[in-house]
Amino acid sequence: MAPTLLIVDDHAGFRAFARALLEAEGFDVVGEATDGASALCAAERLNPQIVLLDIVLPDIDGFAVCARLTEGGRDRPAVILTSSRDATVYAGRLERSAARGFLPKDKLSRIALLALAG
Repeated sequence: MAPTLLIVDDHAGFRAFARALLEAEGFDVVGEATDGASALCAAERLNPQIVLLDIVLPDIDGFAVCARLTEGGRDRPAVILTSSRDATVYAGRLERSAARGFLPKDKLSRIALLALAG
């Protein structure tokens, strides 16, 4: 069974690229969201196993969205944060977040995503 995935990013081009790549690599992309508020609604409605979540969003930043998505612990999605910026920009916040890890957008692949998601 293919892992289910929600892609959250405000750039349509990246969402399209990530969907095409990850579907070709065996993921079931169950939805997309363009901002934090719609990500929270989509995650509740779609119950994905993995959320690929951009850190810089137009309304709520990815760290706050991650905290909300992972609260409650059980049966919560594995959140993988992503950005086109280097991880060092977010170092302290990444360590404190409940995300499973950080994946630079230019390193996106099935192997990298599954390694972080567990």
